[in-house]
Amino acid sequence: MGREAPVRLGLRVADVAGAAALYRGLGFQQVGFVPGPEGQTVMVILRRGDVQLLVDALTGLPFPDSERERQTKAGPRGLGVVVGLEVEDVDAVARYCRSAGCQITTEPADAPWGERYCECVDPYGYCWKFFRLLPQQYGDGLDAVHESWFGPADERNVADGTHR
Repeated sequence: MGREAPVRLGLRVADVAGAAALYRGLGFQQVGFVPGPEGQTVMVILRRGDVQLLVDALTGLPFPDSERERQTKAGPRGLGVVVGLEVEDVDAVARYCRSAGCQITTEPADAPWGERYCECVDPYGYCWKFFRLLPQQYGDGLDAVHESWFGPADERNVADGTHR
């Protein structure tokens, strides 16, 4: 496998092969897999730059029985977590995700904080944000986020927490 990835994400899914195929379509390369005792794939290791995905079977792995493991199996998966990846073409990725059965939750758009992005939930319950930085950022990124969410900032500079 070579040098270990500095960022590793473990995703538990019911269909390891299906999830691995979806993620390969997002530019991840398979670098390894682990078969189970009956020959079924229980883990696929994928890599994209500095990010490694460990796609694990929801059942069939020898994880200890614990409250956390029971909650993981019950789901929902990925609730409250968004995996963000920079891509060359946000619109093309959104089209791919839609065709692969993902639910697009935010259509491709240029954000005032200086990126083009979209968001989706994949068929395995994980939320993804795909983005490309725009050539020009519209002013201060954090002030733009604040203004788009809450309206103009008063005498507070959101970027550094100071008051003007």
